[in-house]
Amino acid sequence: MAFREIDLNMGPQHPSTHGVLRLKLAVDNEVVLRVEPVLGYLHRGMEKLWESLTYTQIVPLTDRLDYLASLSNNLAYCLAVEKLAGIEVPRRARYIRVVLAELQRLASHLAWTGFMANDIGAMSVLLYGFEAREDILDIFEEYCGARLTVHGIRIGGAVHDLDGPLVSRIRAVLERIPKRLADIRSLLDENRIWKERTVGIGRITAGEAIDYGLTGPPLRACGVAWDMRKDIPYSSYDDFDFDVPLGTNGDVYDRYLVRLEEICQSIRIVGQALDGLPEGEFKAKVPRVLKIAPGEAFHTIEAPKGVLGFTVRSNGTDKPERVKMKSPSFINLQSLEHLCQGNLFSDVIGILGSLDIVLGEIDK
Repeated sequence: MAFREIDLNMGPQHPSTHGVLRLKLAVDNEVVLRVEPVLGYLHRGMEKLWESLTYTQIVPLTDRLDYLASLSNNLAYCLAVEKLAGIEVPRRARYIRVVLAELQRLASHLAWTGFMANDIGAMSVLLYGFEAREDILDIFEEYCGARLTVHGIRIGGAVHDLDGPLVSRIRAVLERIPKRLADIRSLLDENRIWKERTVGIGRITAGEAIDYGLTGPPLRACGVAWDMRKDIPYSSYDDFDFDVPLGTNGDVYDRYLVRLEEICQSIRIVGQALDGLPEGEFKAKVPRVLKIAPGEAFHTIEAPKGVLGFTVRSNGTDKPERVKMKSPSFINLQSLEHLCQGNLFSDVIGILGSLDIVLGEIDK
């Protein structure tokens, strides 16, 4: 049969494109030739908006970026401001931040596992993942009153201290998650259909991943041991013992395995942080009206999606002159065409899902 190129539109529709993302595809029968992501449907001008707000007023708006990992956004922005302002965060506050950030990683990865399985057709896993995630959202709700756009970290520390009853509740949730994780793995790990849709699909080598700027689980699934919590520790992460899960093939299946193992490592980190929670204050003394001397600072963290960074430039007033966000979802999406080329049209959604993007963070 003669070669025939066909142009197709996929999206924008939610949730299969993980937000309002449009993909312009060129296919030869069922084989993908090119993929062009079309962005901007959720653009809200966040970075420009932040210039008109005080440093403190910006924090809750970061919740709305990667809305499946709000606390990670809070943490990255607050660390950048604290670095610029020279604010020393108390040790207890740093531990509380680690607990919150790792609980948020658990919630994000559990949601991703459910979404990813549902994209390929495994509905039961979505229910299992969300059941476990609900327990974590209940903790967030008790801690600060929110479940999705969780505003739990402040400049200088955390919103509240961790009291005894909440610590006990966190420990109880951590004990239940491995059981649910085992249920998910029993359904998927050796499932013939799941493996046919993931093993060898959307492969990328370690060198190619580095060239594309991939970070987070997609990079570690290629065997590259790069994790900001280990390599450039922040917020007391160097106090904790945990492993960096790695894959070997850089395919959809390895990205799945890496995230599941990261769930286990997050449970380890939270347990250690609760066991060693220092005495003292849970927030620093920060002026109600924070004015920062002229300067610029950049800080990155290991968010659930990958390396998340903020650049903050001050001009001596209570409002930043410029705030720029480095979005891991945006950067990881660059590799989509490379991952999809030569695969079947039906694999595009699975490959896209394996990158774990959120359009709220991409479009800003």
